[in-house]
Amino acid sequence: MVKGECFDDLDAVAKVARGTLDRNAQPAPFDRLGWFRRTWALVPPGIAPLMIRARSDGADAWLFLARERRDRLVPLASWYTLAFSPVYSATPDALLKRRLLRAIARRLRAPALGIASISLSPVPDEEAQALARAFRRAGWLSIVRPATANWRLNVNGRIFSEYWAARPGQLRSTVERKRTDLGIEIFDHFDAAAWDAYEQVYGESWKPAEGSPTFLRNFAEEEGGAGTLRIGVARLGGRPIAAQLWTVENGVAIIHKLAHAEDAREHSPGTVLSAAMFERAIDMDGVQTIDFGTGDDAYKADWMDEKRVLQRVDLFNLSRPTAWPRAAWAWLSALVRGRRVD
Repeated sequence: MVKGECFDDLDAVAKVARGTLDRNAQPAPFDRLGWFRRTWALVPPGIAPLMIRARSDGADAWLFLARERRDRLVPLASWYTLAFSPVYSATPDALLKRRLLRAIARRLRAPALGIASISLSPVPDEEAQALARAFRRAGWLSIVRPATANWRLNVNGRIFSEYWAARPGQLRSTVERKRTDLGIEIFDHFDAAAWDAYEQVYGESWKPAEGSPTFLRNFAEEEGGAGTLRIGVARLGGRPIAAQLWTVENGVAIIHKLAHAEDAREHSPGTVLSAAMFERAIDMDGVQTIDFGTGDDAYKADWMDEKRVLQRVDLFNLSRPTAWPRAAWAWLSALVRGRRVD
């Protein structure tokens, strides 16, 4: 028997999860209760959390959601969330995962909840297809369409020099010519001066204002305490002109943030710093995967070997009339783009 239940409070989730959503049980930072707590602090007033758990055979599946409107759910996520998916405990096999997801889908279709539609993004393709199948079996209309891309590098046991030899010649030449101009520091703990340098560079970059500097600093401090933080800073004559924020954990390096000062582009500081960060991650940290987050920027192809699609999953409860206009629009949009509608 699969048991499903809803929660509207993260403290209640923590009580029943009993550590299964903590760091030592969840390898990915975006799947941890601490991440959802920090994310919840960013949510605008008027939005309520809704967490769904299904449990069977000692395993759990969680879906962390928020009510954007009374009848519409979205992920409990922010611009810092590089991937969103169901969170599992006790490593259920594929069959049990399907049963757990169907139970979540049935629970969310309950009339008492009043849910007409759910939109989830960015979801890795395998998880997106699993969600679509499970919700379809439970009576939902499901539409899966590309949202963005995720570039990754599979190290496959290589050392940095082997990886680097396979990069485009222009990239290698740029690093070789520019690296002598710059001083590189990589910190594996939280350093206040390094963080100030990161914020200075970000403020002088082409990027929009940071969404929540407090969120990001708190995350960096926590990861620094856990030993997973990597902050890289490139300086020219003592001035920081490029900075990057990575985490390294469980064989995976994630590039969370990177920026360079716009007026220092001629020195290629971001490129030189990236080469140093990749070398550190591969040769010293021994990672087997490097994840470049979200976005299909052309330059990422020079560094990475694999592009994965991150999907948007739209789910419609057609038993509720308020779902019909949204479903019709999404259905027509998907047909125009040649996407699957079920």
